[in-house]
Amino acid sequence: MVKANRKAGNVLYVCDACGFAYKEESWAQKCEAWCSKHSSCNIEITKHAVH
Repeated sequence: MVKANRKAGNVLYVCDACGFAYKEESWAQKCEAWCSKHSSCNIEITKHAVH
C-alpha cells in the first residue's frame, strides 16, 4: 500500500516495496505493483521519482 508523507505542505507518495517517493500517487502505485511482481525496479517508472 502506498503511503502519503506530508512535509512542509508538500505531499509525497512512497512505494512500500522500494521506498522511492513520487509527487503523483499513480506513479507510486505503478512502482509498487512493478516492484512487488518483479522484485526489481523499472527505470521508466523510477525516472519520475523525486526522492
